[in-house]
Amino acid sequence: MSDANKGAKITLYWLEQSRSHRILWLLEELNLTYELKTFKRGADKLAPPELKEIHPLGKSPVISIDIPGSSKPMVLAESGLITEYLCDHFGGERLVPKRYVDGKEGQLAGETEEWMRYRYFMHYAEGSLMPLLVMQLVMQSIRDAPIPFFLKPITHIVASKVEQAFLNRNHAAHFAFLEDQLKTAPNGGKYLCGKDLTAADILMSFPVIAATLRLVDANKFPKLAAYSETLQGHEAYKRAVAKVEQVDGKFEASM
Repeated sequence: MSDANKGAKITLYWLEQSRSHRILWLLEELNLTYELKTFKRGADKLAPPELKEIHPLGKSPVISIDIPGSSKPMVLAESGLITEYLCDHFGGERLVPKRYVDGKEGQLAGETEEWMRYRYFMHYAEGSLMPLLVMQLVMQSIRDAPIPFFLKPITHIVASKVEQAFLNRNHAAHFAFLEDQLKTAPNGGKYLCGKDLTAADILMSFPVIAATLRLVDANKFPKLAAYSETLQGHEAYKRAVAKVEQVDGKFEASM
């Protein structure tokens, strides 16, 4: 166990094609030692019931931290909470931008642009972008539902109507927003918060990579497409992929 772990044993409960890969990348980025337990989705594409033995909601990501002297492990769920907790306690300061402009510590509106962007995207990833992608996945599931062939046109029409009335224009708005955020990143950086990778970029990686694989037109949104490639090019990200391939046999960077 590395000194970075502070004597704690960390276990990540990783579900295929899920948001949990961001936490695996974060663990690698922080150079932490951990145990990886992988789970497969069922035929219904849902998480297996075994995950409810770890957390009542049976979702992923979930981590457990066995702390020296404690009678039971601490279990953490929700990507944002896990990310903030790991950064707070395991050397994640370099993944969090400087909060205040020099001389404005503690003042209202004294925060740096980098930090304000960081806080925003920590919430935006799950609060704004992911719900759209999940709804898109639901529409695809409706199209692919195992129903009699004569009903297929109906499900296709329903899915298409939802996409035309709501999803397509919202996708376009969000992709344009992210494209602009990357164009105007502080100090000309290639990340959403500036020149350096942050924990917010790691949280954004799952929806961004999933979107660029299925929905993003690289000709219309070149900065967003390049950002996705940049994230996937990080050595810690590639180590996380290799770890899954070693344990699970394959890795798919999609929902």
